[in-house]
Amino acid sequence: MGKKIGILTGGGDCPGLNAVIRAVVRKSIIIYDYQVVGILKGWRGLMEYGLTEELNLDKISGIIHRGGTIIKTSRTNPFKEKDGVKRIIEKKKALGLSAIIAVGGEDTLGVAAKLFEEGVEIVGVPKTIDNDIWGTDYTFGFDTAVNIAMDAIDRVHTTAESHNRVMVVEVMGRHTGWIAIEAGVAGGADFILIPEKSMDLDKICDAICKRHQRGRDFSVVVVAEGAKVAIQEKKEEEVFVVQDDKEDAFGHVRLGGIGKLLASEIEKRTGFETRFVILGHIQRGGSPTAFDRMLGTRFGVAAVDLVHKGEFGKMVSLRGNKIVAIDLKEATSKTKRIDDQLYEIAEVFFG
Repeated sequence: MGKKIGILTGGGDCPGLNAVIRAVVRKSIIIYDYQVVGILKGWRGLMEYGLTEELNLDKISGIIHRGGTIIKTSRTNPFKEKDGVKRIIEKKKALGLSAIIAVGGEDTLGVAAKLFEEGVEIVGVPKTIDNDIWGTDYTFGFDTAVNIAMDAIDRVHTTAESHNRVMVVEVMGRHTGWIAIEAGVAGGADFILIPEKSMDLDKICDAICKRHQRGRDFSVVVVAEGAKVAIQEKKEEEVFVVQDDKEDAFGHVRLGGIGKLLASEIEKRTGFETRFVILGHIQRGGSPTAFDRMLGTRFGVAAVDLVHKGEFGKMVSLRGNKIVAIDLKEATSKTKRIDDQLYEIAEVFFG
């Protein structure tokens, strides 16, 4: 038996995680004769006793179509835990791990980048439905989320038209509007609000009224949860709506509620009946699409190859149709936001 490697999934769950786990285990065991240890509950599994299990071929059989992650996840920041980094290094040594494959978004990979600087042999795999990780064209989970959101927008259209209503659909997207833009355009939304662009509510309401004047007596508005809208009555203040002020281990507050606020303001300003739908965690649950299963598989295989070659401190990424490796430090240095060209395409269909 060769090396022993550990794999963990951190942050929010998303479709495609099990495809990555399956690929890592199969490539490790069948091709390189490695052992694989599943580290349970993300980084917490390397700080607490007993949160690991061996992953063999039987354990990963029949999981590619399942959503979520069989090794569980958590939002844990070892750099904010007492002796967190020290415990991770000690646990890695005690388990006899040659390397760790960390699967996660900006927070999980940010921890991975710092741990690599502390001397931990680590490889990253980008995961987030928000598709906002720098250096990769797509993250797995995104395609599934977009298709779920698009299907919801399709369904909202029929009830909006039947009742002559304005319908506001709130989708996920803390810092970026990738889901909102792609699902909104594909679903035929009339207006799309994203974190990257401020949009004056008076202009939206004016455009909705003009739609009604020309006989289009319903509208569908898609808004990312992190979008900010300038409201005249609040002296042009850009409203950032949160569920509460409690922060997670990475300093993030829980977003949600911009859809409700937007619906209330639209109805008040236009006089048209307006309802809202918040898709929330539905977007990241359930079975992954074929694209996400395939991308997760490719990422998992490539991550094991990096371990085999000793290329640590790297993250696998998709560039065009090729899987390449980039530095974790580069990947976590900034957020990938919607570019102006894509937004201009979406604007063609507004109103």
